[in-house]
Amino acid sequence: MSGQKRRFLEGGSATPTFIGAGSVFVGNIRSAGDIVVCGEVYGDGDLKGALNLSVTGVWHGFIRARQAIVAGKIAGGLSVEGELEIGRNAVIHGKVSARTIAIAKGAIVDGDIEVTSDSPLLEFEEKRGGHP
Repeated sequence: MSGQKRRFLEGGSATPTFIGAGSVFVGNIRSAGDIVVCGEVYGDGDLKGALNLSVTGVWHGFIRARQAIVAGKIAGGLSVEGELEIGRNAVIHGKVSARTIAIAKGAIVDGDIEVTSDSPLLEFEEKRGGHP
């Protein structure tokens, strides 16, 4: 991942689906495109696109996604086909698996972490602004 932008979702061409802060979605989600979650989801996710779970986002259920950036909370686990970035404010309860995983110092993963490729688990110091 060296020399490569970690924020792989930036600059995407399609408009993602948003679940805004203060919103609560109850039910399973299937999506062909990208999803940005700033609110709360109760249910499993089958996402053919990417997931961006913001620092205010909370997901209760198991998520499958093409790629993901997690800054919020997950209770249930996450399986990512490609790249996964776990931010310093993230709290994940459940198994996490992805082809490549970058995890910020300060992030909490309460469960197994599985890298499904030969790539090493990358740990980094998050330098972006945001919540401490």
